[in-house]
Amino acid sequence: MFERVREDIATVLGKDPAARSALEVLLCYPGIHALIVHRISHALWGAGLLTLARMISNLGRLFTGIEIHPGATIGRRVFIDHGMGVVIGETAEVGDDCTIYQGVTLGGTTLERGKRHPTLERGVVVGAGAKVLGPFTVGERARIGSNSVVVKAVPADATAIGIPARMIVEDADKRREAQAVKMGFSAYAVTQGGDDPLSIALHRLIEHVAEQDRNIERLHAALARMGTEVPEACEPLDARALNRMVE
Repeated sequence: MFERVREDIATVLGKDPAARSALEVLLCYPGIHALIVHRISHALWGAGLLTLARMISNLGRLFTGIEIHPGATIGRRVFIDHGMGVVIGETAEVGDDCTIYQGVTLGGTTLERGKRHPTLERGVVVGAGAKVLGPFTVGERARIGSNSVVVKAVPADATAIGIPARMIVEDADKRREAQAVKMGFSAYAVTQGGDDPLSIALHRLIEHVAEQDRNIERLHAALARMGTEVPEACEPLDARALNRMVE
């Protein structure tokens, strides 16, 4: 138990620039307190003392604002930052080195018993307010953007953003994240310059239509030189203005 607590404190010191000392982390970080309470309640849950486990878990929720069901599986070096409003369901699994911010829900979408909550593999970052709902897997080192709603599996190393969440698995995004990994981790699951895939698609469509406009203008010019009567062309697309609108 004490070794795990030391490990948790070292994780916070490594990931939170606001943390100034081990004593401050131990006394003032509710994420640490929630993990300690969960380990006790989880052990009781495994021993079949279900009601006592739920009671202790509920006390932890009362004092930390973080609700972790005693049946949930939490790995090593998990960092729950700020923590208020975090809810982790009974069959959820959180892998080693994951980071979870305030307001996150790892919830279920069915009333049936059995696996109904998500599994986060190693190194996942879940941004503030995100909802991950269902019995699927979020792959290693994936990032869930703040306030996203994820209802399907996320591949390893991908970024999921939006409502419902869309996946980014772009080479440029991977390069940005590689740099972020060198610096420690992606705070709030945000990489600088990361683009919404819908925005990318709109930009590409705008550029495609603009190129078609240019081709039509060239065709009209060629027909005019041949002496062919050319109908009046429609007003060309203002690609620059449209691109600014979808940025």
